[in-house]
Amino acid sequence: MRRDGCKTAVILAVLALAGCSGPSSTSSPKTETKEAAAPPVPVTAKTAYWEMYKLAYQWDHNVHPLSMKEGSVPGIKNADGKAGLWEAQFGAIDKKQARKFTYCVLDKPPDYSKGVSVDDPVPWLGPTRDAMTFTSSDFATDSDAAYATAHEEASKWLAKHPDAPRTDMALGSSYRYRGPVWFILWGTKKDGYVAIISATSGKPFKEKE
Repeated sequence: MRRDGCKTAVILAVLALAGCSGPSSTSSPKTETKEAAAPPVPVTAKTAYWEMYKLAYQWDHNVHPLSMKEGSVPGIKNADGKAGLWEAQFGAIDKKQARKFTYCVLDKPPDYSKGVSVDDPVPWLGPTRDAMTFTSSDFATDSDAAYATAHEEASKWLAKHPDAPRTDMALGSSYRYRGPVWFILWGTKKDGYVAIISATSGKPFKEKE
């Protein structure tokens, strides 16, 4: 299931929705407690998603997720489909605007703030064939489960490339997949391996589908 590097780059670039992020704002309530703080740990995508969705829904009740991808923060190791930072794009169809939401597990001023941070809205013309909206119910397979399936799919390639790091994990939808899918990349976009896992069924996407 090895993919051509250029094809992978195009897919990931489309789902990143370049240009959909605006200046950062600070409309994000913190979820810290006054109890003794445990060391921050990476979390699954769904853990971050629901915290971001709460604020997205407050912004617009007709909001829909567009994409989600892992990020990184210093001192937190991303592993097994969990990350210290997740970014999600939501689109408000009635407003014709999109907005980026970021969930982070720690405070590290000035670059990182624990909890959810929200960028200002930017113009958005609506879903396209290559960057479609989906629903929360479509997003049934969490990032750790998708990673486990992807790792099994990539096992033969990884056996030949034991030092190849996982370099990308993104969620998005287009007309060809009939629902949101996870893209998990090991190595580089030019010479690596990408597994595509349905976020609804949890099964690998096959080209013949």
